[in-house]
Amino acid sequence: MHVSLYERARIWVLAGWRSRAVRKAVVYALVGVVNTANDYGLFLAAHVVLGLHLVAANMLSWMVAVSISYTLHSTITFAAESGRKLRWSSYFTFVASGIAGWLANTAALVVAVEVLLLPVWIAKLLAVMASFIVNFSLSNFVVFRVRRSLPATT
Repeated sequence: MHVSLYERARIWVLAGWRSRAVRKAVVYALVGVVNTANDYGLFLAAHVVLGLHLVAANMLSWMVAVSISYTLHSTITFAAESGRKLRWSSYFTFVASGIAGWLANTAALVVAVEVLLLPVWIAKLLAVMASFIVNFSLSNFVVFRVRRSLPATT
């Protein structure tokens, strides 16, 4: 029996959707659209309007965006894992893991602008994609991982 390409793709997508990681990645991306708009808008304003250097503008926009991101992901994306509670310890872990994402974002931005000679607005979009991969992986497997409690001892 021959299964069409469409049917194989449909089965693959449905099987993937059943995976917790895939569902989380989709929700993470949707929340990320809001956060990316904040990051992108603030970055452009800081760089173009205020005249800040690429790295300074990127750092400023990231600092604001990481706080918004933590709040949204704690209450929406990883609500089950966080209990919808904001905790300083989780926030600082999120910020620390976000630094890796920021480094990936900044490295991609600088390479795209200064090596590949892309316009800044395109380079920032590529940088956002690089940081998405790093940020989701660390959020899913480190910051908001399901913690198993140890059995009580008597």
